[in-house]
Amino acid sequence: MRIDKQSGTAIVLPRGATLRIVDPFGEQVADVFAVSAEDPSHALSSGRSIDYAGRIWLTEGDLLYSNRSQPMLRIGQDLVGRHDFLLTPCSQETFDLLYPDVDGYHPSCMENLCKALAVHGVEPAHIGTTFNAFMNVSVLPDGRVDIGPPLSKPGDYLELHAEMDLVVGLTACSAEMSNNGVLKPIDYTVT
Repeated sequence: MRIDKQSGTAIVLPRGATLRIVDPFGEQVADVFAVSAEDPSHALSSGRSIDYAGRIWLTEGDLLYSNRSQPMLRIGQDLVGRHDFLLTPCSQETFDLLYPDVDGYHPSCMENLCKALAVHGVEPAHIGTTFNAFMNVSVLPDGRVDIGPPLSKPGDYLELHAEMDLVVGLTACSAEMSNNGVLKPIDYTVT
């Protein structure tokens, strides 16, 4: 399946299923957010996942935990090895505050996640920091974050294995700065 640039979708991902996120053209971020299929307030937690892994760059074998310290997703095969779990999904406010050349409305990952997940009972307040597949964020010595071009090449992918029944929001990121200035689609499969 293909997610058009600057858009998103929701995927019902049963326990044991695998979501493969593919960057078909390279250098495109995909925002991932997950909630329990039974309770949308039981949601993906960046803080818990980073705490338990003991590092900010998660990759093959690492678990992504919920806000209730339950494993939600396990990272399987990862051809890129660099993803971000620090930055929130871009929103209209992101563009208003951080992109002074953007005037007026701009599509955003937060808007796309809200639209896609609403039909599953997920309210905007449930959506927190996303796992930003392929996003290349470094922490500089003074603590500032630096967003570099994604390291993904055409056809690179990341697999996420469901540890519980989930609803997953997935976007083709709308922020030009995160995608080396060019916005592209994201592909995915569920097995």
